[in-house]
Amino acid sequence: MANLPNCPKCGDEYTYEDGHMFICPMCGNEWTAADAQAAAEAGIIRDANGNELADGDTVVVVKDLKVKGAGILKQGTRVKNIRLITGASDGHDIDCKIDGFGAMALKSEMVKKI
Repeated sequence: MANLPNCPKCGDEYTYEDGHMFICPMCGNEWTAADAQAAAEAGIIRDANGNELADGDTVVVVKDLKVKGAGILKQGTRVKNIRLITGASDGHDIDCKIDGFGAMALKSEMVKKI
């Protein structure tokens, strides 16, 4: 099977190819390889709903996350004043401080902008 990209809008891995278009069955997003490459080159970081994130935004965690050595970061946890990191090799592109947890890095597909 071909190695298809994850959906840039919802991050789902079950995308399929229809001609020259990629389609996400979960959210209905359609994009081309050129669209995905242009967004990656522009350095745009998007949340779980596809909204563009910027430094200083407030976001909410959309899923319970296991944190090594600290327990579980619950769904609905508000994170204020985020900082975006471009070029992170491990996929963690948000740097922040969370009350009760301290400094940590999050993946943008695990948060939504308020």
